[in-house]
Amino acid sequence: MPASTESFRGSTASAEGDGGAIVQLVDAHKAFGRVEALRGVSISVRPGELVGLLGPNGAGKTTAISLMLGLRRPTTGKALLFGLDPMDLRARSRTGVMLQESGIPLTLRVREVVELFRTYYPHPLATDNVVEMAGLGEFQEKLVKNLSGGQRQRVYFALAICGDPEALFLDEPTVGLDTATRRSFWDQVRSFKQRGKSIVLTTHYLDEADALADRVVVIDHGLIVAEDSPEAIRALVPGKKVTFQWPGATAEALAGLPVEGLVIDGARVSLLTSDPEQVLRILFGRGAAITDLEVAGAGLEEAVLVLTGGR
Repeated sequence: MPASTESFRGSTASAEGDGGAIVQLVDAHKAFGRVEALRGVSISVRPGELVGLLGPNGAGKTTAISLMLGLRRPTTGKALLFGLDPMDLRARSRTGVMLQESGIPLTLRVREVVELFRTYYPHPLATDNVVEMAGLGEFQEKLVKNLSGGQRQRVYFALAICGDPEALFLDEPTVGLDTATRRSFWDQVRSFKQRGKSIVLTTHYLDEADALADRVVVIDHGLIVAEDSPEAIRALVPGKKVTFQWPGATAEALAGLPVEGLVIDGARVSLLTSDPEQVLRILFGRGAAITDLEVAGAGLEEAVLVLTGGR
């Protein structure tokens, strides 16, 4: 764990605010009774930038998004959208949001829902364009209630982009999608970003953040513990990721090793180390019956696990 949250902070966020930012939190605190969900978080998202908010469940990501969208108010600090109060209609009309669950009419057809939501925006995209971008062509005449979970995710994406927003919020957007559809979704997000759109992404698929984000903000216990490019975040964790099968693996059997980010999932063990040869020598010396051994460079997922204490 870092000795100080400031140790890994980038220079993009400013406690005084950023006049060129599309989305901002400025020294935002949010308390629910005695629980502090956010403890002085400052984030700025500039035009054409995709920022990934990462961290374990309960870290404060959803609270941060809620403040950015005006769904909740900061206890102290500020939230700004296009330099305005997030609830200001001038800001909301330029914003698209894809949540994990949306209260959309289940008895309408997909195309009807898209056409309905387009009317909420001053300069919407054409319905045919939205249907194509969201990959809904073969489903557009189906009732929403008859769609699978993955198909509904596509509808939620269509509703988020139908107003041609300048700021797009994506909350776990690819849950339930197969690999091919996820890759296609990534292409559409990249296309939006290339058009100068600002995007805030939360995801538990860290390969998704690695592939899409210009900048990653890691939140844990209501604080930003790291903020930089995915490459720079990965570089915070030197060494290798070692994974293997060991039916007898226990925390006691793996104690005392020069490792970080140790995870035991049944018989599968994964760990980070700057000296994998030494670790394996020790384990073999302890009689570990290791199979299916893999050694690879540490990635974004491993870096985030270390930064958040393995949570």
